[in-house]
Amino acid sequence: MKPLEKSETPVADLIKARRTVRLFTNDEVPETLLLELLNAAVWAPNHEYRQPWRFILFQGEARRTFAEAMVRTYDAEDMAKYGPKKREYLESVPAHLIVVLKEDPRQKVWDEDYAAVCSLIQNFQLAAWEQGLGVVWKTNHYNYDPSFRETVGVQPGEKIAGVLHIGYPKVVPPARPRTPAEELLTVFK
Repeated sequence: MKPLEKSETPVADLIKARRTVRLFTNDEVPETLLLELLNAAVWAPNHEYRQPWRFILFQGEARRTFAEAMVRTYDAEDMAKYGPKKREYLESVPAHLIVVLKEDPRQKVWDEDYAAVCSLIQNFQLAAWEQGLGVVWKTNHYNYDPSFRETVGVQPGEKIAGVLHIGYPKVVPPARPRTPAEELLTVFK
């Protein structure tokens, strides 16, 4: 086998450039682009080729359904304090993509599948960034709420690995420092 040739687009640069984006323009994200990104993301490594994922997309008017399902998970105090602003924000985000994991009762398989789905989400974020899209990956309390899960179409035996809010960035936050790997690495020789 001959060695791989060096890529002309350094992946490391893309990884370092990507940011979590929370503020988006009002521009619609074409479904065809989202499908293109998902078709790249599904190349994530996954044990025994299980492909343990599924996707649920909310765009256009359906964003209201998503927003309402989410704010219904608030208690009365949080609803009064945050509900209207949160609903308005969620309805303004161009696309909400729910990434669902098919759960398995065997712990080793569950761990492998969850890792694969997380790899898929990172692939999606990097591919989106490359196309000028911002993403924020959310794992909030509402992912566990039975009413929310039912409203958005999550089935029994499935876990929400993440809700991705997607759009063209209005604001790109600055990079935040990372702890150098040298400070975190233990080496045995």
